[in-house]
Amino acid sequence: MPLSESAIPIPYRVFVCENSPDASASYFSRDDVNLWFVMTKIRMGMVGGGEGAFIGAVHRMAANLDGRIELVCGAFSSDAERSHRSGVSLGLATDRVYASYTDMMTAEAALPADERMQFVAIVTPNNTHFPVAAAALDAGFHVLSDKPATLNLEEAISLREKVTSSGLLYGLTHTYTGYPLIKEARDRIARGDIGPVRKVMVEYPQGWLADREEDEDKDNKQAAWRLDPTQAGVSSCMGDIGVHAANLAEYVSGCRISELCADLTSFVPGRVLDDDGSVLLRFENGARGVLSASQVSVGEENALKIRVYGEQGGLEWSQQEPNTLWLKWPDRPVEMLRTGGGYLGENAQLNTRTPMGHPEGYIEAFANIYCAFADALLEGGAGLVDCPGIDEAVRGMAFIELAVAASASDIKWHTFPE
Repeated sequence: MPLSESAIPIPYRVFVCENSPDASASYFSRDDVNLWFVMTKIRMGMVGGGEGAFIGAVHRMAANLDGRIELVCGAFSSDAERSHRSGVSLGLATDRVYASYTDMMTAEAALPADERMQFVAIVTPNNTHFPVAAAALDAGFHVLSDKPATLNLEEAISLREKVTSSGLLYGLTHTYTGYPLIKEARDRIARGDIGPVRKVMVEYPQGWLADREEDEDKDNKQAAWRLDPTQAGVSSCMGDIGVHAANLAEYVSGCRISELCADLTSFVPGRVLDDDGSVLLRFENGARGVLSASQVSVGEENALKIRVYGEQGGLEWSQQEPNTLWLKWPDRPVEMLRTGGGYLGENAQLNTRTPMGHPEGYIEAFANIYCAFADALLEGGAGLVDCPGIDEAVRGMAFIELAVAASASDIKWHTFPE
């Protein structure tokens, strides 16, 4: 039994225990069981995320938040000089900053086991996700990738085969599943609090691409690659944010999409890829749903919202007010649940870091994905628990391609592929 206990950092509690290998050292335990892990940092490498990149910095902040992961190397750009500058600015040793991801895989694999990176974070445009992940797995490294997993469904299926045969871990940063109250909503639906699910409504409006931000004179790197089919794939809006909404709908409701009907469009003249879309959903349990995603909703920021209605009640959550979950009933007042509340379930509690009334948000949710991935690594790579993985990766690519195909078809309903 532990002699002392601290509630920080969460989601892992730190113990000093008399039956550990070293009673003066700190060890991690998740459930007060005798699973003790020495507090050595997990070594991470990164591909992409250099100068001018948004999501790379977010990944690094999330990985670093709980002090369990250390960035030890990277190939931060396809431009060798930019990669070098980025690595130096991050304080890395110059011999651990690489000109290409292939150089990184080869050099890191040659290092002693207690020095080399243990997993690779992929934060590049979509078209390089598959080759980088494949190279990492071939070199014996676990992978945590930004979404979507690949450029197309064919690559995603090939990646699943490679992950399965390698026995290595593959995680996907569907960030919004990391919010404590999203986990609370999922758990309450799963135990039947609102009854069998009838209706799922999820929306993700943004306004940042209402004008032609992809033009060269705008120098907007983030817009340029997302609207370039050679880098983004068959979709911009559905591939970038619609897939988040679809993943959240399945995660929270516990219901899998079985069919869809889609209407995608490009409002800004000259665009090849969609910047707006609406999708009707049918779920395997008979529930119905509506998914709306837009990058041209003027004035909107990142207004992701989900509402789920069952036979006995409903719930609502908004990403821009992430610390509040609304429960709705036919015969009593609406209830407001707050992050950090002692009345929340264990899963929500374990994914909360601060006391009630101290807002937690996007970075913390992102960090919860990293924590779940780190947990699996510490437990010997046995498997991911409550962390998006290769199955979500394949379903995400299937959703994107099916939505694009359905929008171009005269057939109303399209069956979700197995």
